[in-house]
Amino acid sequence: MIMNSPIIEDTYAEAFSTKAAYLLITAATKKLALIAATEATGFATSFIGCPAEAGINSYVPPEKTPDGRPGYSIIICQNKTEKVKQQLLERIGQCVLTAATTSVFNLLPDSEVQDNLGFKLAFFADGYQEKMELYDRDMYKIPVMSGDFLIEENFGIVDAVAGGNLFIMAKTQASALIAAEAAVNAIREVEGVIMPFPGGIVASGSKVGSKKYKFMHATTNEEYCPTLKDVVDSKLPEDAEGVYEIVFDGLTESAVKKATQEAIKAIKTIPGVIRISAGNYGGNLGKYKINLVE
Repeated sequence: MIMNSPIIEDTYAEAFSTKAAYLLITAATKKLALIAATEATGFATSFIGCPAEAGINSYVPPEKTPDGRPGYSIIICQNKTEKVKQQLLERIGQCVLTAATTSVFNLLPDSEVQDNLGFKLAFFADGYQEKMELYDRDMYKIPVMSGDFLIEENFGIVDAVAGGNLFIMAKTQASALIAAEAAVNAIREVEGVIMPFPGGIVASGSKVGSKKYKFMHATTNEEYCPTLKDVVDSKLPEDAEGVYEIVFDGLTESAVKKATQEAIKAIKTIPGVIRISAGNYGGNLGKYKINLVE
């Protein structure tokens, strides 16, 4: 493998604490499972303007699922346990219960904090629900038009880490995009990590607050906008014309660190990348420092 030699800034991504649930959605086909997982993790790119940060972690083949059907694991994050519970109820109730042939399983059985999501959703059955032991788990069977919707009774909620990030600066927008896609593909191989933004790539990286508008919680990060290099005190290399950010959340700090290093390795294989950096706020945002240089 040919490695490029971009400058890797000796800096860190400033990550912060969050709460997370880790679920498995299965269905009769891989396509149906992906549809349900995609719907359940929609409108969840950033805490700045969304009710959660969520994403698909990985495809899980039939031989590794409780019911022997294809599935996708997802992670849903919020900053408080009660908010995670609310997001579980709304997202699974509206986006997975309504999806064809789906079942839902808990991937955090040993978590100290549990939410009885299955019990709550079972009331949709209007008294026809049935609690049973199935697949060595406590499950609820909810009769629906298409047959039965199956969901585990309890779902774990754990402390997690949000805000891992990388800035990719390249000679062209095309090379920056190719590098970003390479980073996304690498991170997808790391268990327990999600990238909540569209396709895993952030086109509109932001800064906290605004220099001009008091009502804005976040605005464009002008120091990294290629078209503003001649207007602001830019942090971009002179020949950088393409910039993308990758943001990722993980169930553990070690998972976020691994995702960072795997992404950097992948980015370094792409010609045209000039510099790799990350966003931090001097420790004002979160307690985790995810170093780019180990």
